[in-house]
Amino acid sequence: MKDVLSVENMRKSDAYTISQGTFGTELMMRAARGIFENVSWKGPVGIVCGSGNNAGDGYALASIFFDEKIDCDIIIIKERFTSDAKYYYDMCVSKGVNIIVWNDDLNLNRYRMIVDCILGTGFSGKLREDAADVIEAINASKAYIVSADINSGLGGDNGMCDLCVRSDITVSIGGYKPGHFLNMAKDVMAKRINCDIGIKPLESPYRLIEDCDMKDALGVRANYSNKSAYGYVALIGGSKRYSGAIRLAYMGNAAMRSGAGVVKLAVADSLYETVATNVLESTIFPMPDNDGEIIFDEKKTDELVSNVKTVAFGMGIGVTEETELLLLHLLDSYDGKLIVDADGLTILSRIEPEKIRNTKSKLILTPHMKEFSRLTGLSIKEILNDPIGEAKKYAKEFECILLLKGPSTIVTDGETVYITDAGCAGMATAGSGDVLSGVLSAVCSYVEDTLLATVTGAHIAGRAGEMAGEKLSQISMIASDTVSFIPQVLISFS
Repeated sequence: MKDVLSVENMRKSDAYTISQGTFGTELMMRAARGIFENVSWKGPVGIVCGSGNNAGDGYALASIFFDEKIDCDIIIIKERFTSDAKYYYDMCVSKGVNIIVWNDDLNLNRYRMIVDCILGTGFSGKLREDAADVIEAINASKAYIVSADINSGLGGDNGMCDLCVRSDITVSIGGYKPGHFLNMAKDVMAKRINCDIGIKPLESPYRLIEDCDMKDALGVRANYSNKSAYGYVALIGGSKRYSGAIRLAYMGNAAMRSGAGVVKLAVADSLYETVATNVLESTIFPMPDNDGEIIFDEKKTDELVSNVKTVAFGMGIGVTEETELLLLHLLDSYDGKLIVDADGLTILSRIEPEKIRNTKSKLILTPHMKEFSRLTGLSIKEILNDPIGEAKKYAKEFECILLLKGPSTIVTDGETVYITDAGCAGMATAGSGDVLSGVLSAVCSYVEDTLLATVTGAHIAGRAGEMAGEKLSQISMIASDTVSFIPQVLISFS
């Protein structure tokens, strides 16, 4: 796992490191050397600098280029400097590095590479007009673009922007920030790498889960074991109106491929025969229904969940009085892991909050932004501005695990935060959430640490989606393609 630091945590950690005797100018040179060593440089290089410490990294980098005899120009937007940045600016002046003040007639196409040192991770709000003009010019150039620490204009904590530099590589400094992964980040940085400059997190960081963490998380299966060791799961979803057979097949196959011992598909009785033709290994559990819509039956529900470790509820089940009664009963009586998604989240947003707080279940909620907006009453914009903060707040208040879907996924119990950047644009298709629920239900049935199990399941589904996108194209892939690549993903983790 890699550390991911909030902007405030990074600021405090940086200040503490300086207070303990490491000069800011030393950290600036370490950052510059990290950028220099992680990129293959070809001159001429244009280093575009703003007026903060991010510009100082650029001046220190220009000094290195001069010593290494790499042709470079410093391009400054405003002749304004922090004290540490001024130290390296003066050094560049004394060495004779060419310095240009930005003007609208400057042709950036003369540079093979451009280094973006305009704004750092502390940027928020709206870009000044002069900075916006420079960023647009950088993006319009034909140069290979390197962003120092983070792409100028991109939010360090949320990965949101109106306009930002689009980089070929972003070299983060000291530690990754949430803005390197969340929301728009994947669309504006082709590659990212972190440069450790000796700053230790002062507060607990968030954790980015990686492929190398999967083997320990999933464990090794003993030969002396049976299906009960890997958990019985129940999937309750689908309806005549919402392609019940296909959705349940997605979930059932995803759960089986992800290692569940036994999967029980709770299906409206009238859909039984249709579902049966789409699944082989799962057990089908007919539920009373009315024209393809499940009707709550307490005895049947208790029979369904009596021996299962994980229940996933809500995918395509419909929002009715009967499905609300079913969910309320699970919250009140089921003491295993309960994953709630899709229609289940809509139902949850309508019931009394105390029924959620007082549940016997180990609750796992998997909303996308719109569903989370319904749960919290916040606007989508408010959530996008602080996705980790809002996810933590909700998870802590309701003592649940929250998996907030997005280009990168946030998983938190209100204290610890995991991020997985697995996934691709091709997963923005009907049924992908059902596949995720199937994977989660399986992994949660045999990985005891529920928080770790949740982020592990999200990572598996995301990597399988990526493989499907690479083989089939992100335009043409469908949710069942993600399921088909789960075995290959698990092989790669072993």
